[in-house]
Amino acid sequence: MSKIRLGILGGGEDSLIGILHRVAANMFDQFEIVGGVFDVQHEKSLKFGEKLQLDSSRIYKDLDDMIAKEAKLPENQKIQAVSVLTPNFLHFPMAKQLLENGYNVICEKPLTITYEEAKILNEIQQKNNTIFAVTYTYTGYPMIRQMKTMIANGEIGKIQKVDVQYYQGWINPLIHDKEKRSNTWRLDPEKSGISCCIGDIGTHAYNMAEYVTGLNVDKVLADLNYLYEDNPMDIDGTVLLRFQENIKGVLRASQIATGEENNFTVQVYGDNGGLKWEQENPNYLYLLKEGMALQVLKPGHEYNSEFSLEGTKLPPGHPEGIFDSMGNIYYGVAMAIKDRSKHEGAYPKLNDGLRGMNFIEKTVDSHKKGNVWINLED
Repeated sequence: MSKIRLGILGGGEDSLIGILHRVAANMFDQFEIVGGVFDVQHEKSLKFGEKLQLDSSRIYKDLDDMIAKEAKLPENQKIQAVSVLTPNFLHFPMAKQLLENGYNVICEKPLTITYEEAKILNEIQQKNNTIFAVTYTYTGYPMIRQMKTMIANGEIGKIQKVDVQYYQGWINPLIHDKEKRSNTWRLDPEKSGISCCIGDIGTHAYNMAEYVTGLNVDKVLADLNYLYEDNPMDIDGTVLLRFQENIKGVLRASQIATGEENNFTVQVYGDNGGLKWEQENPNYLYLLKEGMALQVLKPGHEYNSEFSLEGTKLPPGHPEGIFDSMGNIYYGVAMAIKDRSKHEGAYPKLNDGLRGMNFIEKTVDSHKKGNVWINLED
């Protein structure tokens, strides 16, 4: 089967996330970027499309223009999947319109601004049965997939404790300046939703906790930090988690952890061992056992699971990075579109984004109600 024709919304000239998605889409030779809308200013979009050596007739003014003109093309030329890389508030209307027109969708997180919007997308996607991926990027790392496999196989026994931490310090230069914190879209509820820190990076940690353990979080108790009274959105927080079978965990997320860059760590402890992983050192998965020396598992070796090795593109000793992780997600989407069997967890589905939005809203609700336990909906 030929390459899947991919369109992109957003992700233009100055976008870090745009670079990540374009590299990921090309990594396994499964997608071909053919057009899209890269910027709200059409001239900028055209210029960027020219830089990517795309046909200028496929660089559209807006989403309406793209859908209308793509519909007139022969079936073997039409865009088949679209990546939504715009700010949060545009995710829902764009994804909804794409789903209603039969497109497969790859959407940045958080999925939407509200949980209700996410439920609407879920209903539409279930009716038309297209592929919908939410890019919780870190689930694509080979050693995270190894971690998931080992836990599922019972190699650390019954889970007793889950600890996920995501610390950054990037918002420090903005949050302490009244004018700057008032003028960034990340701290604008109209554009970002009700949460900054939990909505941006806390949702990654929440998704990861469920992904690697295979368990759902049933309840949350949150204590969030806004730092200034005129700041409407959290920039730091701690959330206690209760999973199925009353398994307990903790989620710590911060964007004011001074000096931290992208410190995302995942730790799961069972009654027969523990596993630890750090995003800044993604090649190492640490296995802990009582009375035994620490074991370090690395990607590319035969002792790893088939699922881990499938997402490993380099020989042992060569670093696997975030581009590879996102590339693995795009590969999983491609295989799903092409109707070939894939491992469960090959890409985060719309339901993962739906659960993420539920988590964000219930976490904020828990904090506002005086740090109380709140049940998550099924």
